[in-house]
Amino acid sequence: MKSYSAQEISTLIKGNMVGDTSHTVSSPEQIELAGSNQITFIGNKKYEKLWAGSKASVAVVNNDISIEPGENRAFIKVNNADLAMSQILELFAPLHPQFDTDIHPAATVHPTAIIGTGTRIGAGCYIGPNVELGENVTIYPNVTILDNSTIGKNSTVWSGAVIRENCHIGNHCILHPNASIGADGFGFRPCPERGLAKIPQIGNVIIGNWVEIGANSCVDRGKFSSTIIGDGCKIDNLVQIGHNSVMGKFCIMAGNSGLAGSVTLGNGVIIGGSASIKDHATLGDGVTVGAGSGVVGDIPAGKTYLGYPAAEARTTLKQWAVVKRLAANS
Repeated sequence: MKSYSAQEISTLIKGNMVGDTSHTVSSPEQIELAGSNQITFIGNKKYEKLWAGSKASVAVVNNDISIEPGENRAFIKVNNADLAMSQILELFAPLHPQFDTDIHPAATVHPTAIIGTGTRIGAGCYIGPNVELGENVTIYPNVTILDNSTIGKNSTVWSGAVIRENCHIGNHCILHPNASIGADGFGFRPCPERGLAKIPQIGNVIIGNWVEIGANSCVDRGKFSSTIIGDGCKIDNLVQIGHNSVMGKFCIMAGNSGLAGSVTLGNGVIIGGSASIKDHATLGDGVTVGAGSGVVGDIPAGKTYLGYPAAEARTTLKQWAVVKRLAANS
């Protein structure tokens, strides 16, 4: 089991230690559940009140904390406790599942596929014709990668993911279990002979670098041209991204949210959980959409929208306040 002194952790994260403790740190834990050999985090002043009741011996805190650590306890002060937390979690993270061989004998790899140096492929995987996997790619068991698709170096694809034909994934990406990349877009039209005629989806998906796609999320291929996910985007579990949508850089989509077809997101857009964006809507750089909101039109850069249908946050909050007063007086 890994363990560190408070001073060792402070040095590793370049913090400033206040106080001291004889306890070593064997793991991180949230403040209410932490024991004496655990480290916790106070990233917001509203959680300072929980420190007195916590058994943790060490806490990583922001520089502006207003309380003292107390006897045989220590604070490690940093500029951003949340970012420091990510560094500490890496210290204690268990190893990922190991490979006995680089390419498992139960994997099917087409002879035309190009496999980069250091790439590992688990049992039950299918790697199709003309697929290209860069250096140090990790493909866990039971992944399907179909014809002519590419994955850049240092990317990881977890079990059950499917990457359809002609799709392209960048470097340092993570696809979590059962992610679907390049399924047909949802395209149908009324037809006298067949009721609903399927519209062929002949495009693909292009995913940039440092992108993370959550478990059971779907990125549909374009009807024509490409569905595009920009560099650094982070997609939560159970997210739907419709055909021909284009996401800028460093966008965030929380669980159960969705983009209909041909949505355009600027850079740094944040979509809250269960929010829905209407087809052909454009959201400018830095837009935030609150959880559960329904966006039915374009949103200018930098705006925050809430509600169903979504409106600018100040307007929605005023509407909610009026409804609350009416309910109270009825």
